[in-house]
Amino acid sequence: MSATLPGLLARRAADTPDGVALREKEFGIWQETTWAEYLARVRSFALGLVELGMEKGDRIAIIGDNRPEWVIAELAAQSIGALPLGLYQDSISEELAKMLEAAEARVIVAEDQEQVDKVLEVRGRVPELRAIVYYDPRGMYGYEAPGLMAFEEVEALGERRSDRFPTEFDKTLAEVRSEDTALLCTTSGTTSIPKLAMLSHANLLAMAAQMRGVDPMEAGDEFVSFLPMAWIGEQMVGVASAMLAGFTVNFPEETATVRQDMREIGPAFLMSPPRIWENMVSDVQVMAEDTTLLKRWIYRRAMKVGTAAADRRSDGRRLGALARLGHRLADWTVFHPIRDQLGLNRVRRAYTGGAALGPDVFRFFHAIGVNLKQLYGQTEVSGISVVHRDGDIRFHTVGTPFPETEIRISDAGEILCRSPAVFQGYFRNPKATAETLSGGWLHSGDAGYFEEDGHLVVIDRLADVMKLADGTNFSPQFVENKLKFSPYIREAVVFGGGGAPFVTTMIAIDMENAGQWAERQRIPYTTFTDLARRAEVYRLVREHVGTVNQDLPVAARVRRFLLLHKELHADDAELTRTRKVRRRHIADRFGDIIAALQGNGESVTVATEITYQDGRTAEVAHDLRIETLD
Repeated sequence: MSATLPGLLARRAADTPDGVALREKEFGIWQETTWAEYLARVRSFALGLVELGMEKGDRIAIIGDNRPEWVIAELAAQSIGALPLGLYQDSISEELAKMLEAAEARVIVAEDQEQVDKVLEVRGRVPELRAIVYYDPRGMYGYEAPGLMAFEEVEALGERRSDRFPTEFDKTLAEVRSEDTALLCTTSGTTSIPKLAMLSHANLLAMAAQMRGVDPMEAGDEFVSFLPMAWIGEQMVGVASAMLAGFTVNFPEETATVRQDMREIGPAFLMSPPRIWENMVSDVQVMAEDTTLLKRWIYRRAMKVGTAAADRRSDGRRLGALARLGHRLADWTVFHPIRDQLGLNRVRRAYTGGAALGPDVFRFFHAIGVNLKQLYGQTEVSGISVVHRDGDIRFHTVGTPFPETEIRISDAGEILCRSPAVFQGYFRNPKATAETLSGGWLHSGDAGYFEEDGHLVVIDRLADVMKLADGTNFSPQFVENKLKFSPYIREAVVFGGGGAPFVTTMIAIDMENAGQWAERQRIPYTTFTDLARRAEVYRLVREHVGTVNQDLPVAARVRRFLLLHKELHADDAELTRTRKVRRRHIADRFGDIIAALQGNGESVTVATEITYQDGRTAEVAHDLRIETLD
């Protein structure tokens, strides 16, 4: 029984009933849930689901912000052999409908009024859906719909059933096997509609055990859960690793309070995708620009010292006595306050995964004293198969494989994997399963190679690796990451293969940072589009693109770029919900812009549709200027 996630919960509740399992901040106060209370709520909700007619193999969807009710619902479903499916809280109604249809969900746990509204909008497309359970009652007064009920009502149903059948939960839990499917997890969907990966208890716990073997996690540790629970990265730490190691999972009060809440908790480790780390760097850079001349000079001097130290450590060289003294002074004056401001002062290890992190961002965190490591893996391998080891970090690699994980490179340059953490297959999609698990290996779709010291280098998606006009292979993702090191660039999409004469890029500015810069420069603007058209903003971005070009091979340098009139957004299918670029979709959607960039024109006209409050629509034309670099 303990070889399953709810089985581990039962063991934790028996061994350390008063230990703190969960902590949630409400109205400024941290509310604690012990392991015994955690199990009691899982028991009640599980039996409540049985009362609602849920059976082994049925699917239950969960959508909303990170709260104790999310993991309680997930563990409860697993306890009765049902299959939980996590959905991203910012999914639009159409995405939600497709996922519910694909899973044929019978119950959905929807956090609040916003999520319930989306479910009610698409409910007609999911005839199997019997119940909609909400756990935030604000705004729900007066709502009436068949099967709509509060989380507490389901728990009350379970408590009454437990009174009638006091041994039912324990018997049901004992029947759950490690090889049973524990989770349906959506894939990233960079190339198509996300598929539902089936991960067993054994898969998830094998990953967690290998992770813990490399980087110890203990019962006294703290973890802050603020990334979407639908993401495999949050599942592998906030659920699987938490159950195995027994540490406390903390839920912030609101998205806007995450950094302050992290400072209060002082997590021992942190897991975030590249966008979070990039945002932190941008915040620090902007703060440095906004301060006095003296403080800005001190910051820049300290960063030179920190970067030099980080590079020496990455190369396996020791710091001399003078360098150590200079680094300690820089840490005392600059780095410690920065880490404190970011909530990273007590972090022993920090991880980035889900996509490649640019070497410049990686180097920045090591310069300020954060032990940041790159993870590599996929949803299909329960999240992780490769990680950096302490003291053996290379900014351009993703580390070395887990002890029980085999990685090899195919003749085509594709990264293949074998591991006890490899998934069972895609839900009701045997064709895609056979393609992905061909020959007994998990085919990642990523291109990469091993260095002589055993470190894995991930180049890009195999389908995205481009061949330039002179025959040179290059990774657009590598160039994009270097461009996004600027605090004024939020997204960049690079093109250059397929016979194109040179490398070009579309850039979406960071509205907040670029707007603050414009205000400091007394540059008036109104909207995102207006700001992106300003000649001063073009010059600002051009300077950064020119700096990036100096670090690139001649053939891979950006020759032409433009600033987009809009942000790239997941709601428009331009990004995945984890903010990975959906390159093929963008190539189709912005075909005219890409063609103009690769031509000789100085501008391109695009049209966007706007909708008025009365429902009328109209097209608005935008002239986008194209910048050419020498």
